Amino acid sequence: MGVDYYKILQVDRSAKDDDLKKAYRKLAMKWHPDKNPNNKKEAEAKFKQISEAYDVLSDPQKRAVYDQYGEEGLKGQVPPPDAAGAGGPTFFSTGGGPTSFRFNTRNADDIFNEFFGFSSPFGGMGGGGGGMRNVRFGGMFDDDMFASHGEGGGGYQSAPRKGAPIEQRLPCTLEDLYKGTTKKMKISREILDASGKTVPVEEILTINIKPGWKKGTKITFQEKGNEHPNQIPSDLVFIVDEKAHRIFTRDGNDLVVTKKISLVEALTGCTVHVPMLDGRNLTIPINVVIHPTYEEVVPREGMPISKDPTEKGNLRIKFDIRFPAKLTSSQKAGIKELLGS
Repeated sequence: MGVDYYKILQVDRSAKDDDLKKAYRKLAMKWHPDKNPNNKKEAEAKFKQISEAYDVLSDPQKRAVYDQYGEEGLKGQVPPPDAAGAGGPTFFSTGGGPTSFRFNTRNADDIFNEFFGFSSPFGGMGGGGGGMRNVRFGGMFDDDMFASHGEGGGGYQSAPRKGAPIEQRLPCTLEDLYKGTTKKMKISREILDASGKTVPVEEILTINIKPGWKKGTKITFQEKGNEHPNQIPSDLVFIVDEKAHRIFTRDGNDLVVTKKISLVEALTGCTVHVPMLDGRNLTIPINVVIHPTYEEVVPREGMPISKDPTEKGNLRIKFDIRFPAKLTSSQKAGIKELLGS
């Protein structure tokens, strides 16, 4: 059959009009020569194939001829004398011999403009002017469109690969993760200019830290890695890392604080004061005997829950009981008398 238009558009032979449009839009954007400055010759050839394939398969008459006779049928080379039949489609004879269907530059322009209008979707490439430039491909399709394919229509290049994600720690204080904040991150990377050369640029990325985010939360900036020819830039991924806090440790959505108290306070009760992450000071009376594993739990005074920042975890107060280094004989006797033997 020569060139396989279905294979070029990556559709099956039963493809409907919507399937063809979807395939053309995707492939035309990918292989537009303006989008491939470092691979322009191959992109032009691919773009010609794609435009021709869509032009043929989207036209019922051309498609019928192609399905029956292949590429040669469109070129008027193989149909039998009665191929046109009664009322059948014909692209072949008009009295003076066969005439071939010929895909030309105007067809490619018109097809592309039907989908994307007369302004290039790749604005900013090319010289002069401040806005989107007009897309015309004059001279691009002068060569025989079938010349580079041979009989098999092969030579398809695999899609560009995407680099592995670039991961970067994002240190945050517990206060940042409690209240939320905005961080500005300055990055340096290389991009491709219109001529295909790599140039260094600096960018400022804005990250909105949400209340309740945890260590390990990932913030992804799509394709913000270095640009290289024939490769999709890597994603840049920031990973939240909690800085150690001088008062609290975090356990899920709970805040944990340890208070030092004396043995007397453990036995007789005490009042603890806790400076909170939002600037408040909590005063919590403890009226029970505090043993070494005891925890005082204050509901809803922990970290915000990221899925619902109006809800919070708990504040858990642990105790470090300081025992006396030694006791006098009279102290021992007094304790025995009070507590019994």
